[in-house]
Amino acid sequence: MTIYLDFNATTPIDERVLQEMNDVYRNNFGNAGSRTHVYGQMANKLVEKSRREIALLLQVDSNEVIFTSGATESNNLTLLGLAEWGLENGRTHIISSQIEHKSILEPLELLSKKGFEIELVPGNKSGRIDSNEIIRRVRSDTLLVSMMHANNETGIIQPVAEVGDFLRETPTYFHIDAAQTFGKLVEELQLIHYDFLSVSAHKIFGPQGIGALVARRKRFQFPPIQPLMLGGGQEFGLRPGTVPVALVAGFGKASILAHQEYNARKISTQQIRESIISQLSEIPHLINGDMQFGLSSTLNVSFPGIDSEALMLTLEQDLALSNGSACTSKEYKPSHVLLSMGFDEHTAHSAIRLSWGYATNEVNLEPLIAFVKDFTN
Repeated sequence: MTIYLDFNATTPIDERVLQEMNDVYRNNFGNAGSRTHVYGQMANKLVEKSRREIALLLQVDSNEVIFTSGATESNNLTLLGLAEWGLENGRTHIISSQIEHKSILEPLELLSKKGFEIELVPGNKSGRIDSNEIIRRVRSDTLLVSMMHANNETGIIQPVAEVGDFLRETPTYFHIDAAQTFGKLVEELQLIHYDFLSVSAHKIFGPQGIGALVARRKRFQFPPIQPLMLGGGQEFGLRPGTVPVALVAGFGKASILAHQEYNARKISTQQIRESIISQLSEIPHLINGDMQFGLSSTLNVSFPGIDSEALMLTLEQDLALSNGSACTSKEYKPSHVLLSMGFDEHTAHSAIRLSWGYATNEVNLEPLIAFVKDFTN
């Protein structure tokens, strides 16, 4: 059976989450917006219960949790939703980094065509953006700073706490893309200052197609974001359309489980990481990024002289691997993240990402090790 090592792309759904969703599909199929009968009322209660469960995991108010289709939509809602207010108030400067997900970089490219000044801080070999390089660029007209909490390709955790502490007393909004850390760095996310936080359920053994944007009050006021779509008042007027009750219920259940099982899951992923590093020691390789800042569930590894596409296709029956973001996996291009970190194209083209979770069984990398040994010999 193929060993699945692409958890940063998506995770298998937890059976307990699936059971929760099945119950909703069978017994609570009402529209949460239908307030005039018991079916709608029951559905709405389930939605609000899940909203509270997600808020509990993050230690925020439940009315700060806005359901979306996932972190990509949440990122777009933050960046594009703030744009009108920024233009009206002369706040047209935005700071981010070159190692962000495409769901940040592409909306920023669009905003640059609409008159915004975008500054992208470069990466370095550690994979960790220098917080001082972010902070020193903040100006009186800076609308937003947007950073990922941990990089989806390298797993390197970014210094969002330092940036958040600085921005706390400024009028600049702070957005964190926490797609890879929600439910994994539970205590850290509860302590960090931010105004916006993007998360997805399918990264924590929940269903695909549901996520949230957490929009926090700044000086007792909600941030002035505008909806990207029109046609209904759902989700505080920011995300029109029928709320997918079963997906929301699955999201809530996955959040509760991530909270309850946090320590056990962390220990499990750390043990798998140690096993993988030990096995890789048998062959020439380069771990991209400073491991002391890495998630316990991700490694980005280059094998000198080996094309990662050829490696993955050869091993696809044994190991499910990737060489970067699932959103750009159809493009045969070197990783923009690794290039920004200062690696050359050969190193970037030889890189694969291994990512796992608590549900991963013991990882046997023998097929990969044999492939690399055969090549180098």
